[in-house]
Amino acid sequence: MNPQAKLVFIFSLLLGTTTTITSNHWIMAWAGLEINTLSILPLISQSHHPRAIEAATKYFLTQATASTLILFSSMTNAWYTGQWDITQMTHPTSCLILTSAIAMKLGMVPFHFWFPEVLQGSPLTTGLLLSTLMKFPPITLLFMTYHSLNPTLLTCMAIMSTALGGWMGLNQTQVRKILAFSSISHLGWMTIILCFNPKLTLLNFYLYALMTSAVFLTLNTTKVLKLSTLITTWTKTPSLNAMLLLALLSLAGLPPLTGFLPKWLIIQELTKQDMAPAAT
Repeated sequence: MNPQAKLVFIFSLLLGTTTTITSNHWIMAWAGLEINTLSILPLISQSHHPRAIEAATKYFLTQATASTLILFSSMTNAWYTGQWDITQMTHPTSCLILTSAIAMKLGMVPFHFWFPEVLQGSPLTTGLLLSTLMKFPPITLLFMTYHSLNPTLLTCMAIMSTALGGWMGLNQTQVRKILAFSSISHLGWMTIILCFNPKLTLLNFYLYALMTSAVFLTLNTTKVLKLSTLITTWTKTPSLNAMLLLALLSLAGLPPLTGFLPKWLIIQELTKQDMAPAAT
């Protein structure tokens, strides 16, 4: 790809992300999400391989549907309440549609089917952007509207995402698919605590982005795409592979590594919420 064109697309990505996370009006937030979607599509399909084109098409259709639902929910809310402010989402039906739309944007269960396929068809550097930067605007929208989202729906999707993300990643041999299911699982941890302590959601996302960036950049340096290739790279770059192992264990949440901290704090916070039904 032409370097100037790539620079324009990356600049547009940053512009779209900034527009969404700094806006108070739903139309501006929606516009930022659309800029983001249209900017990442050429980066996904830059190899011109049929798999890459398929990934770009799946990504476009899913994100366009989710953006439409976000716009529809905000319009419904404005119709009933006269408010376009992001923090003033009060109509129950609008909140329900918004919860589903943002879950689709992020790739949470049961709207997760597109994410492993798209990540598998993308280059590793684009996969890094899809796993970190592209998830930041929807998580910011969740953070700004957490008080009005449907907590039951959010908790159910979070538990399913955490469980399925772990289970479906077990029988994979492609590294990008394993990282995609890891992302789905982490999203479950982020959203389950959202209604109780939103700051923990952001802490979890920042640490997840940091660890995922380390893994993706290491894999890109060693040119690893499969687990079988990962086994043989130990002889070429032993020190880098040792760091990759630590980053993967941290991403898995193994104590005493960094990835264990947000999970520990989330479990600690959840135990204080008294969510179990009262005994009769």
